[in-house]
Amino acid sequence: MAISTRLQIGDQFDHFQIRNHIAKGGMSDIYCAYDLLSGKEVVLKIPDRMTIGDPAQYERFQRELEVMRTLNHPSIQKGLESGKFNNTPYLVTELIDGESMRDLISRSAPLPVEDAVNLIKKIADGLNHCHENGIIHRDLKPENILMTSSGQPVIMDFGLALTKNAHRVTYANLSSAAGTPDYMSPEQIEGHRGDQRTDIYALGIMFYELLKGEVPFHGDNNLAVMAQHLQHAVPRLDKEIKYVSPQIAAIVAKCLQKDPDHRYKTVKEFLDELENQEGVDITILDRVTGLQSAAPFWRSPVLKAIGSGFLILLILAVLALILQSFHK
Repeated sequence: MAISTRLQIGDQFDHFQIRNHIAKGGMSDIYCAYDLLSGKEVVLKIPDRMTIGDPAQYERFQRELEVMRTLNHPSIQKGLESGKFNNTPYLVTELIDGESMRDLISRSAPLPVEDAVNLIKKIADGLNHCHENGIIHRDLKPENILMTSSGQPVIMDFGLALTKNAHRVTYANLSSAAGTPDYMSPEQIEGHRGDQRTDIYALGIMFYELLKGEVPFHGDNNLAVMAQHLQHAVPRLDKEIKYVSPQIAAIVAKCLQKDPDHRYKTVKEFLDELENQEGVDITILDRVTGLQSAAPFWRSPVLKAIGSGFLILLILAVLALILQSFHK
C-alpha cells in the first residue's frame, strides 16, 4: 500500500522514524528522519502522490544513489541507501546541518566580489569533481546547494543527473526540457540533454546572482524567461555594478554564451581564469552575447509541445461537437 498523505512527526517508514518535514522537492517530499538501525539522523526522500505509480521513479532514486556514491568530495552530498517500503521507493542521504544557498542569497546578496568568488570557486570545485567522474548535474540552482555553518557549499539533488552511457528516462509530470527556467541553458530549453557546458551555464547564472542579487533574465512566466535565455543578450555586470571588474564580468559572460561552443569547455578552465584574472580576454564584453546563436523560441520543443497540446484539445472539442450533433 503506497503512502497517500504526508508523513507526520513520529511516523515510522521502514526502519526510519520521521523527525520533521524539511521541504517539498520537484517530485518528492523530503524529511529529516532517525535511522533506527544506525542510530543517526538522515534525510529521507519519498516521491509525492503524483509520481508514486511512475515505474521510472525507483530507477531515478537508484541512479541518484549511484551518482552520489560515485562521488567523494566535501562539496557533494553523500548518498546512503535506497529501497522500497510498501511499494513506495525512497532514497536516503546524509543530513547536512545548514541553510540553502537560496536563503543566503535572499538574506545577503549581492555579496562582496571576494566573497562571491570564494563561494563560486568551492561550488565549481565540486562540479569539476562531478564532471571528472562523468556526471552532469543538469539542475544546478541555489535551492540544490546547502551551506554548512562553516560556509562550505554542498551540492545535492542529482535526480536529473546524466551519467556515462545513461539512457533517457522519462518521469511522470516532467517535460523533456529538464531543469529550472531561471538556470536552464539554451540547449536544455531546446530539448537537448546537455553536457558539461550546460552545468557551466547554470554556474554562470549563480555567479551573476551572487554579484547582482538577482538572475539576469526575468519574465511574467516560465516561457518568457526561457525565451530570454534563448534570445536576449547577457547584461554586462561591470556596467551595472561599479565594483565588478571587466575581468569578472567577462568570466560570467563567457559562462553565459548562448552557443555552448563559446563557453568554457571545462570547469577547470573556468577556475583557472578565476585564479589568473590578468589573463582574461575582456573583448568578449564588446561582442553581442545574444540573438546570433539561439534558435527562435517558436521552434523550440517546449513551445511545439504546447502547440501540439492545444491542437489535440481543439480536435477533441470538434469531435465532441460532432458527436453531440448526432445525438440531437
